[in-house]
Amino acid sequence: TSLCPMSQRPLIWSCGNETDQSLTKTSTVVITIIMYFVVCAIGLCGNALVIYVILRYAKMKTVTNIYILNLAVADVLFMLSLPFIALQLALVHWPFGAVLCRLVMTVDSLNQFTSIFCLMVMSIDRYLAVVHPIKSTKWRKPHVAKTINLVVWVVSLVVNLPIIIYSGLITKPDGCFCTIVWPEPQETYYTAFMFYTFFLGFFLPLMVICLCYLFIIIKVKSSGIRVSSSKRRQSERRVTRMVSIVVAVFVFCWLPFYIFNVTSVTGTISTTPFLRSMFAFVVVLGYANSCANPILYAFLSQNFKKSFQNVLFLNCALDGVEHTDSKQDKSRIMNEPTETRNTLLNGDLQTSI
Repeated sequence: TSLCPMSQRPLIWSCGNETDQSLTKTSTVVITIIMYFVVCAIGLCGNALVIYVILRYAKMKTVTNIYILNLAVADVLFMLSLPFIALQLALVHWPFGAVLCRLVMTVDSLNQFTSIFCLMVMSIDRYLAVVHPIKSTKWRKPHVAKTINLVVWVVSLVVNLPIIIYSGLITKPDGCFCTIVWPEPQETYYTAFMFYTFFLGFFLPLMVICLCYLFIIIKVKSSGIRVSSSKRRQSERRVTRMVSIVVAVFVFCWLPFYIFNVTSVTGTISTTPFLRSMFAFVVVLGYANSCANPILYAFLSQNFKKSFQNVLFLNCALDGVEHTDSKQDKSRIMNEPTETRNTLLNGDLQTSI
């Protein structure tokens, strides 16, 4: 068998040995494996760059960026496990032993839960910053964000307990396979787990995200009417674009995967070679969300864009840039009381997304 994301093996991706052997002879598997390694390379480099610039530059250590750092760490850990998933698909067996099997399965599923929980926390933080800018100042601090990040990991581990407990190896005549071994009745446990992960790992967090951004848009629209400055209008456009792109990309990457999972257990679709190929594609699409995030940051945040440029293209001039940034930081600190007051009054969004 092949290791599927979160060990959620839809019925169309059969656990049968014959199906796997036939799949390895098709171009679908070859293309899928290549795409796995491409996603791994881009995601590992991109998220490592995000982690570096946040830790490297003082101006990047904002509350929002602390949440982004947490998301990037989760994505890096997952990228390190992705080659093992690709190798099992290529070799049609698991050669790495039971301990590594459980570890890879755990990291694979943990990434999905941690990612959506991080996005949910970031959305709540944005809601507080925009809708309740004054009341939320005492909560929106770096040390609070770090504590919340820790809570996100703990909750993700708790939610992920079924994978940790039941993941393991199954032995067949031609080798061992890393999968999830449900107790009897297996079909009942499998179906329950599909809906369990769909609601906790996608639907409920997405509802929270959508509600937060809905309130943000309402606030921005109402504030834009009262505040007619050019800065206010630009801020409104940035927030609207950020909301639409971040939410749309996440839904675009993961919704097809969950549709396949849910329909596989409800029996509303039948197994065909085309659907097997489509499932392979939507799995890669879900994984690609981890390498899409750094690209989104570069397009949606000037701070990230400039920091990336400093590291990738302007490293030789970095000392001069930091010297300029230092002067700007001192100037900003001197004017901080006035700027903070203006920000709170206008409801401007302070974000690095």
